[in-house]
Amino acid sequence: MSPAQIWFIVGLGLVLAEFAVPGVILVFFGLGAWVASLCAWLGWADTVGAQAAVFSVSSLVLLLGLRRYFKSWFTGFSKTNPDTAREMDDFIGKQVRVLSAIAPGLRGKVEFKGANWSAESSDTLAEGDVAVIHRVDGLCLKISRKI
Repeated sequence: MSPAQIWFIVGLGLVLAEFAVPGVILVFFGLGAWVASLCAWLGWADTVGAQAAVFSVSSLVLLLGLRRYFKSWFTGFSKTNPDTAREMDDFIGKQVRVLSAIAPGLRGKVEFKGANWSAESSDTLAEGDVAVIHRVDGLCLKISRKI
């Protein structure tokens, strides 16, 4: 197996590992391995030391230069994102339909905008009741009986 093929396989493993160990770091080391693979294939890095140097430098440059741009692709939305926080605030005051009974301190299911959501309430709500969203906590809606 040629060094270019080995670097390519290592890069593929690192890119795939990003999905198992999130943090948006391993993907850049995987891309660095692919850069080393390309340099080895083109003959620009003949020795293991040169390939390791290409891998190290390219991984570091990619990590420091691109991580902030790609992080949202891998981590999804966050309440620290102003656009997402504003969208979640749009939920407040909207009505939901209770799909499974909810008791104080226990979660149940509600329907909102055609999707099922986890919900908590300080009120006892039965299946079919209508409630109002007061707060959004992650993927859990905090609701109360509609008055």
